[in-house]
Amino acid sequence: MVGTSDLRRAAVLAAETAAVAAGYYAAGRLGLLRQLVVEGAIFTPIWPPSGVAVACLLILGLRCWAGITLGALLVILSLTSPTALSPSVVFHLAGNTAAPVCAYLMLRKVGFRSDLARLRDGLALVFLGALTAMLLSSTVGVGVLLATDQLPAHAFWPVWLAWWVGDAMGVLIVTPVLLVLHAARRPPPLTRWKEAVGLAVIGLALIPLATNSHVSLLFLVYPLLIWSALRFQLAGSMLCALITSVLATVAATDGVGPFAGLTRVEVMSKLQAFNGTMALTALLLSAVITEQRNTRRSVERACQELVEVLEHLTAGDAPHGRPSTDTEDGPPGET
Repeated sequence: MVGTSDLRRAAVLAAETAAVAAGYYAAGRLGLLRQLVVEGAIFTPIWPPSGVAVACLLILGLRCWAGITLGALLVILSLTSPTALSPSVVFHLAGNTAAPVCAYLMLRKVGFRSDLARLRDGLALVFLGALTAMLLSSTVGVGVLLATDQLPAHAFWPVWLAWWVGDAMGVLIVTPVLLVLHAARRPPPLTRWKEAVGLAVIGLALIPLATNSHVSLLFLVYPLLIWSALRFQLAGSMLCALITSVLATVAATDGVGPFAGLTRVEVMSKLQAFNGTMALTALLLSAVITEQRNTRRSVERACQELVEVLEHLTAGDAPHGRPSTDTEDGPPGET
C-alpha cells in the first residue's frame, strides 16, 4: 500500500510538472508573437509566462517550481538550437524560476487569498507579486546580457525597465484571470448571461475602436472597465483588461492608432503606462467592490441571526410572564 501511494504521488507530481511546463511554454510562445526593440534588445510588452508561473504556484504550491524551470527551458530552446546553449542559460532559468517563487513566498507571508476578495489582496499582488518580485528576473536577465557582452552598458536601464515592466504586466493581467478561472464552480444565472453578452458585444465594438483609432480614444476603455467591475467583479474587469491589453499591444507593435508616428521608446512608454494603469484600475476596483459586498452580506447575516435570537428569547420568556391560573388550593371558601 505504501509503495502504491508513493507511486500515485509521484505520478501526480509528474503530471502537474508537465502541465505547468506546457502552460508556461504556450504562454511564452503567445508572448513572443508581439515584440518591441529597445536599445537593440528585443522584449515583449507583456510576458504571460510570469503570470502563469505565479498562478500555478498559488494554486499548486511550491512543488510546481520544476515545471516553471522546464517551461522556461522549452521557451529558450524554441529560440535557439540546443548546441548554441551557453552557461548563461542557467542564470536565465534561475531568474525566471526564482522571481515567481519569491512572489509566492511574499504573498503567503502576508496572508494573501487567491479569491482576491479583499483590497489588501489586490494591493499585495500589485506591489509584492508583480512590482517587487519581478525585479529579480529583470535584474538577473539583463545582468547576464551585460556580463556576456550581449548588451552595451549604456542600454542597461532602458532594457532593464522594459524587461521588468513586461514581467510585472504578465502578473498583473494574467494571474488574476487564471485565479478566477480556477475558482469558478458554476456558471452565472441566465439573467446575468444576458448582461454579460451585452457587455461583450459593446466591448468588442469599443475596444478595437479605442486601440486603433488615430484619435487618442484609449480613455473610452475605462467606463467599460468600471461597468465590468461593478456587475461582474474580478472576472469581468480582468477579462476586459486582458482583451484590451492584447489589442493595445497589437496596435503598439504594428505602430497604428494612438501609437502611430512614435519612436520605439515612446511606444513602449505609452503602452506600458496604459496597460499598467488599466490593470491597476481593474484589479483594485473589483477588489474594493467585492470586499464591500462581502461586508454587507456579513452584516445582513449578523442582523438576521440577531433577529432570530431575539425572537427565540421572546418566545421563551412569554410563558414565564403570564400569571398562573392553576393553584393547589381550591376557590375561596372551600376547605
